[in-house]
Amino acid sequence: LLTDERTDDEPVVRDPAELDAQARASRAEEHDLGRQAEAERVTLAESVRVRTATEGQLGDHDARAERISRSIADRREQLAKLEGLVAAAVSRAEARGVEIERLAGQHQAALDRAAAAQALFRALEGDIAGLDQGEIGLDADHSRALSVLGAADAALGELRTLLQTVDKQRAAAAARVEALGSALEQDGSASVLAASEALSSVLGPLADMVRVERDCETAVAAALGPLANAIAVADRQAAMGAMRHVRSAASGRASLVVLGAARAHYDSAPMGSRWVLDCVSGTSEVVAALSHLLRNYVLVDDIATAESIVQQQPELIAVTRDGDILGSAWASAGDASASRIQMQAAYDAAQTALATLTTDVERTKFDIAAAETKRSEAATEVDRTLGRLHESDAKMSAISEQLGEYASAIRNAQAEAQRLAQSMADAVAARDADAHSVSSMQDQLRQAQAQPEERVPDESDRLALAESLEQARTAEVDARLAVRTTEERMRAAASQADGFERAARESRAAIDRAVRRKEQREREMAVARAVLTAADVLLTYEDAALSQAEVERDEAEALRRARDGEAAEIRSQLRELTAQFERLTDSVHKDDLARAEQRMRIEALQEKVLEDFGIDEQMLVAEYGPQALVPPSQQSPADEAVSDAAPQPYPFVREEQERRLSEAEKGLALLGRVNPLALEEYAAMEERHKFLSEQLDDLKRGRADLMTIIAEVDERVREVFRDAFHETAEHFAQIFPRLFPGGEGRMYLTNEADLLTTGIEIEAKPVGKKPRSLLQLSGGESSLAAVAFLVAIFKARPSPFYVLDEVEAALDDVNLGRLLDVLVDLKSTSQLIIITHQKRTMEIADALYGVSMRGDGLSAVIGQRLSDVFDDDRETAGV
Repeated sequence: LLTDERTDDEPVVRDPAELDAQARASRAEEHDLGRQAEAERVTLAESVRVRTATEGQLGDHDARAERISRSIADRREQLAKLEGLVAAAVSRAEARGVEIERLAGQHQAALDRAAAAQALFRALEGDIAGLDQGEIGLDADHSRALSVLGAADAALGELRTLLQTVDKQRAAAAARVEALGSALEQDGSASVLAASEALSSVLGPLADMVRVERDCETAVAAALGPLANAIAVADRQAAMGAMRHVRSAASGRASLVVLGAARAHYDSAPMGSRWVLDCVSGTSEVVAALSHLLRNYVLVDDIATAESIVQQQPELIAVTRDGDILGSAWASAGDASASRIQMQAAYDAAQTALATLTTDVERTKFDIAAAETKRSEAATEVDRTLGRLHESDAKMSAISEQLGEYASAIRNAQAEAQRLAQSMADAVAARDADAHSVSSMQDQLRQAQAQPEERVPDESDRLALAESLEQARTAEVDARLAVRTTEERMRAAASQADGFERAARESRAAIDRAVRRKEQREREMAVARAVLTAADVLLTYEDAALSQAEVERDEAEALRRARDGEAAEIRSQLRELTAQFERLTDSVHKDDLARAEQRMRIEALQEKVLEDFGIDEQMLVAEYGPQALVPPSQQSPADEAVSDAAPQPYPFVREEQERRLSEAEKGLALLGRVNPLALEEYAAMEERHKFLSEQLDDLKRGRADLMTIIAEVDERVREVFRDAFHETAEHFAQIFPRLFPGGEGRMYLTNEADLLTTGIEIEAKPVGKKPRSLLQLSGGESSLAAVAFLVAIFKARPSPFYVLDEVEAALDDVNLGRLLDVLVDLKSTSQLIIITHQKRTMEIADALYGVSMRGDGLSAVIGQRLSDVFDDDRETAGV
């Protein structure tokens, strides 16, 4: 049935039974070829053995022949080398004699030149003795001028060093003033202060309205507490308005102090103390408000005095100068963050120090200018004395130059004579050494020539070995080819059997697919008939819909043409309006440019006025405009008095004022510059300010980067520690019951809120006992619990191998067996190195290593693989 209904594109299906029979025949052939291949492999092994032995014999013969040939070549090379060395030594000895004669002649000529130059030098040396007396006074004057110049340089250097030191201190004080001022601006209730203009009767920070005695700032700040950063308001209504603003703005918490109350009454302070209010000064309203806040606070020197006062008068609260507070029912001690009162006091002190340092800098600059003047005068004197010395030196230069030439000629001739004498001595020593070397090498040459040469082995023996080796290689190749041929036939039979088996499986699968295809075709035919019927019905509906769509399309086309006409008319109007708009825009743009140019000119004039005169334009126009009277010029004491009446202001006339300006500029030019170093000092200060600003910005950025990195590292450490701890705790809870059957163990953190500083505790509960810490267990229990903890770490963070040193020394047999079960489990994933004296631990090992003393008294390392011993035992038992 399948064959009759098969289509042209379907393959012909073979009989599976026939394919199975062919596969069995191929498997039988493969088995026969396998036995034949085993016999041929035995023959191949024998051929390889014969070939290897023959190659060894031939190699030994070649090595012996090569050694003898190399010995003969070495002997001949040594003889030739010795003959060459003897000839070279004889030639060197002859050349040494000639060189010694030449050096002797040159040595005598150098001695003659030195004697002639020495005679000329002594004759000229007497002429220069009279010229040395005139330079003694000039040297003393020049030395005194140099000492004065050195002292001026030292003083100037000290002043410049002092200026740098004071300047650095002033910069540090300015930075401190700026930092404290910035902190004061940022401190307090920022929201209320920002809205102080809108809120009525908000007077500002309380700390800005009071002054505290020196060394009492900490005590007053501690007594006021949070109110030290409070804001002062005029009355209770202002306080209510500020409170409503803080609540509505949701900007944090703000503290307010209401002024205007009557001052509280104070009695005399206890012995050894004073009222804290006495340390504060300010307006009467501020002091009255503080009298209520500091009513019961007294200032003491130490804690002992505070305790005595509080015991005698419990209603009082004692405050030390360090900020420690002691009351009858509460106390406070330690360092707290700086309050606004402390920062205000520090700000005032920093401003005072800055003013002092600024004065020191100006005074030091004045001293430096005076020191530079003195140094310039000293340098002029040094140049004058040095010029006189140069004039004296010029007179002696010619004679000194001649003396130098004679002295140089003497030194050169003497040095050459010494060098030639040393060369002669070296040449004589070398000639003697060459003579000794010639005699020695001639003896070596005679001994080498007297030694006999070895004989090279006969070549016939090597030919016989080579022929045997060729025959052995041929037999090996034939055996290897036979093995490869049989293996190829065996692989071909196996491949043919696999193909037949695969074809049988494919044939069965093809039969199944044919049956499924026939059923699918029948289903698809039924569906196709239903689709054809539905298509006829849909075609009728589509014709009606197409006619209706054509009518609607014609109507839409007519409407589109009408809309296009309207759009063309609108675009024409838009182009006319756009052109009109561009003309108006150009006109407005020109007006804007003109106004901008006028503003730029006005701004340039304003900047020039501000830069040249340091006043703004309103003040300039009001005080120096054309409507204002011109003040008269003050008369100089040298001017002649024209009249007794004082000069009066007069109206502004531009030509006259321009003439006065020209005269004033000429007079200013005649005066010259007052401070010639002003620009350099300003440039230096500006450069230093820029450098310090950049350094400060770099420090701020570096600090921000470091804080970010620290936060990231801390977060990463927390994450890694958290994961490792949880995994270790889970494994510990699983391993502990294996070592303590029926028991429970857990690990927990001492401070889960801070994983960077937390500790780890281990709680163990053996069966029948209460939970205990690790320190409360016995020796064996502690060892097992510690091992459980270690194994939990091993499983949470595996390693290739572990080293355990006598961890089971304190365990009995029962606990040792439990521990060994855990170690065997761990051994399946990692390598264990265990140092032990327990026999049961040694029994589970794969290999044992120990140290033993040999019979000669030396130590030796002994190793034994237990798996090999067990294999030998099984073979002996016949397993």
